[in-house]
Amino acid sequence: MSVSGVLCLLLACLIQAVDLTLSPGPNQLVDFTFLLPAGRKECFFQPTSKNERIEIEYQVIAGSGLDVSFTLISPSGYKLASDFRQSDGIHMVDSTDEGDYQMCFENKFSKISEKMIFFKVTVSPDRGQYAWDEWLEGAMPETLLDYKLQDLRESMDSVHWNLEQSRQAQSALRAFEARDRHLLEDNLWSVSFWSCINLLVILAVGVTQIFTLRNLFDGPEHVRT
Repeated sequence: MSVSGVLCLLLACLIQAVDLTLSPGPNQLVDFTFLLPAGRKECFFQPTSKNERIEIEYQVIAGSGLDVSFTLISPSGYKLASDFRQSDGIHMVDSTDEGDYQMCFENKFSKISEKMIFFKVTVSPDRGQYAWDEWLEGAMPETLLDYKLQDLRESMDSVHWNLEQSRQAQSALRAFEARDRHLLEDNLWSVSFWSCINLLVILAVGVTQIFTLRNLFDGPEHVRT
């Protein structure tokens, strides 16, 4: 094969790799925010195929104590993870079974306070390995070409993986920002409320002292003759 032919094939590989990296592909990323009432339990289900990778991340962004209990159950009914009264958590399962994974959030230990919860579920294959394998099956078995394709494949796999991690980190940061903003707004309301109460108490005490002093000096006058 001529040098120009090799360069054309490498250019086609680069275009295909960039398209694979920028396209959504088979990865499934779902994030959701919901309100969990006091004394309640809510469960969600995520379907997966065999030998996939699932990652669940959750965070309590509002509510007294900022804690919740979490349970992850496999399609066969086994309990894979269990957290009790945690504010956040991350759980990963490699080589998943085919079926529905059950994610349960429990707030039964709280009788008054409801909780606002953000969680994110990511389902992905092993870093897009199958797409590269299918493409490479049709490539010409040239030694130099295979070597270049292997290097390009590793580089694009690394870029794809880093982009996925960056997207997940940004989602987590948005959840942290929402929780911190809610805490600031809640603290601002508490500070403003109790400041008004203290101001009213100070005014009431001041007015009471003024009337008391006036009553002390408003008694009947005795004129000595």
